[in-house]
Amino acid sequence: MVELQRTLVLVKPDAMQRGLAGEIISRLERRGLRIVGMKLIAVPRALAEEHYAEHKGKGFYSGLVEYICSSPILAAVFEGPSAVKAVRQTVGKTNPVEAMPGTIRADLGLMTGRNLIHASDEEPGSAPREVALWFKPEELAGWSRELDRWYFEED
Repeated sequence: MVELQRTLVLVKPDAMQRGLAGEIISRLERRGLRIVGMKLIAVPRALAEEHYAEHKGKGFYSGLVEYICSSPILAAVFEGPSAVKAVRQTVGKTNPVEAMPGTIRADLGLMTGRNLIHASDEEPGSAPREVALWFKPEELAGWSRELDRWYFEED
């Protein structure tokens, strides 16, 4: 059986305001990742502060918290083999002008502060911590698709 990972994706306020949520989610689904949780949320300040806690004390922290709270966002959990790495690769580098063509940020973004999407990083434990921060266990649905056999190789 293939080992699956789960990872958090946040479609940020700039993407929501620009009407890009569907395209962003679609790109990740077309990659072969499946949605196991999704919700539209007006981010409470306390949640934003906890999510960005690693940046507390940095000059951009306040602006980051204000920004993520400025518009409803779409929070999603994607699942698949090497999901964290696959999502990060599909999203592209943090600075859109440094991201590879074909990535979400390169194709749709221009500036680091308006880079459309958050994706859990590859630090061990980062994705599970973020998923647990944004979703209760009962909000996540374990399921399989008929198409999974065309995306996921058996060991």
